Order: sequence, then structure tokens, then C-alpha cells
Amino acid sequence: MNGVSIVPSAGKPRQVLALLAIRAGQIVPVTTLMEEVWGDDLPRSAVTTLQTYILQLRRKIVSTLPAEAGASAKDILSTRFGGYSIGVRPDVCDLREFEQLAARGMTALEAGDARSASSLLGQALSLWRGNALMDVPMGRVLEMETLGIQEARMRVLEQRIKADLQLGRHAELLAELRVLTTQHPLHETFAGNLMLAFYRSGAVWRALEVFQQLRRTLDDELGIVPSPRLQQLHQAILVGDPALDAPQYTADAALPLVAA
Repeated sequence: MNGVSIVPSAGKPRQVLALLAIRAGQIVPVTTLMEEVWGDDLPRSAVTTLQTYILQLRRKIVSTLPAEAGASAKDILSTRFGGYSIGVRPDVCDLREFEQLAARGMTALEAGDARSASSLLGQALSLWRGNALMDVPMGRVLEMETLGIQEARMRVLEQRIKADLQLGRHAELLAELRVLTTQHPLHETFAGNLMLAFYRSGAVWRALEVFQQLRRTLDDELGIVPSPRLQQLHQAILVGDPALDAPQYTADAALPLVAA
């Protein structure tokens, strides 16, 4: 706060702060905080210890407040019925900023404004500096919260790539998509977009190679074949369907059936 970190060095108070921050503006029940910190192994002193962690956090907040702030630590980290709530402005919370930019970008993409969508979704993704809460020990509550955040990030990334493909940026996407398909070898949307980017860049054989690699991986790992959507894209590449050349086509869009 005000350029000064209030993050505790100890793991359990750090967990408490992380959960309160992720749910900023909401009441986090005491039971939820205790579940995060101790799971099913609650000590007899759990309530008292949690109150101590809250007191430590408030002391850190006090140390960052300017004299003219007009607010106390209890105003920022408040006690509510059955729990606690931390209040921060949306413009100083990177998670809220990410969500707002992502929502605006998705809306622009749905409206057919790929250029604005690419810019807004790119800004949302630029807020990330690594995995969520990578320096915080996590119990099962934070693990679930983090999973949701990571899934939201992945969805935004997929949509930004979709917007870029609509803008004809297939050549620029090749390096990024090759990395993504290596990191996520079972991710069909990334594989399909890489196939399309290779095809539009004139490397048909590489596009077909991506499909074959995906098929092998799905078979080895899960015993399944690529989805009908990917098989349809593969067939369209084989016959050189002109629909693939259209800038507005992306690999996660519906593709008209192609005659064999």
C-alpha cells in the first residue's frame, strides 16, 4: 500500500492476506480462512491464532498509512459478521483490472472489433508476471481460487490469439503458438490455431505435422482421437479449402463441412 509492501514473511498470515485480497470487497468467513490455513487439522487455538494474524496485518497496514489518510487499519481490513473483509479500490487491484480489461476485450471481440479486442486482451495479459500466488503457500481454498484465475487467464489468451488471427497476424503468432503447444500438448485450440497459422504462412506440411503430433499425444495420454472440430480443420487443410484464407476464420470457429 502506498508503495510499501504489507505482505507478511510468515506463510500462514500470507495465506490469510492472499485470500482476503483475492476476494477484496467480499466478506470471507472465519471458517473459510481457517480451512485455508489449517484444512481439517484445526488446532484448539485456531480462532485466537487467526485473530492474531488479522492484528498483525492491521499493524502492517497502519505502518503504510499517511497521517492525513483519514482511515484506520480497521476501515481497510474490517471485521464483519462471521468474517473479515479487505477493501481496496478496483484501480489498485491487478486482479480486478485484469477482469475489467478482459471483459471489455471479450465484448469488443463479440462485436466484431478484433483490433480493440486484441489490444484490450493483450493489456489484460500484460498484468501477469508469472503464476498466480506463486510465492504464497496454498491450502485447498487458495488452490481452487488460483485454478479459477489461471483458467480465466487461459481463456483470455485464447481469445487474444483469436483476435490476432482475425487481423491476419498468423506469421507473428507462429513462435508464440509453438511454445504454447509445447507447454500444453493436449490443448486442441492452441494446436488448431498453430495449424491455421502454418497453413496461412504457406507451410502446409507443418500444419499437418501439428495435427499428427496432437493425434499421437491424445492417443498415448488419453486413448482418444482429436475432436471433430480438429478433424474437420485437418480435412480442410488437406483439400486447401478457401474458407481457411479468410481473415475472420479461426481454428475454434465452426467450419463448414468439406467434401472428402
